[in-house]
Amino acid sequence: MLGLVTPLASGNRKVKKMSEPSSSAAAKISSFALLVIFLTLALSLVALILAINVLYTPNQEPSVAGYLLLIGFLGVALSTYVLLQTRKRIKRLRIKTPPVITTVECRKCGFKNIRDFQRGDYIFKEVEPCEKCKENTLITAIYREVKEKRKKTRF
Repeated sequence: MLGLVTPLASGNRKVKKMSEPSSSAAAKISSFALLVIFLTLALSLVALILAINVLYTPNQEPSVAGYLLLIGFLGVALSTYVLLQTRKRIKRLRIKTPPVITTVECRKCGFKNIRDFQRGDYIFKEVEPCEKCKENTLITAIYREVKEKRKKTRF
């Protein structure tokens, strides 16, 4: 389990787990937008119900039912489209944290080993013996491995 240490005002340290998803403002949908979307969906369903009611009652204007059906279907289509687009946007904006790598080197023979970060690793820490000369190895670097993204070209 990887962690970030952040100092607090009292001198204690708080460890934030890196496996926990970070709350990003870009990845959240505002509650007001969700309220508007679901309100539009509810009103559209009410318009559809009213249109069916107008169609089956005698002595009613059929054009009113047509307008209510049009409003209902357009509202349902629009609200579902917006909901699906916001879900796609959230998936696209989700950030994956790159893995943390530790470089371990032997001071005597120069053998270099690259492995995943383990809790308790720090620079200049002496760790396991070297595979070649059996001398103690030293952690020389701890870093995140960032892979470059390829730009998508449309042809």
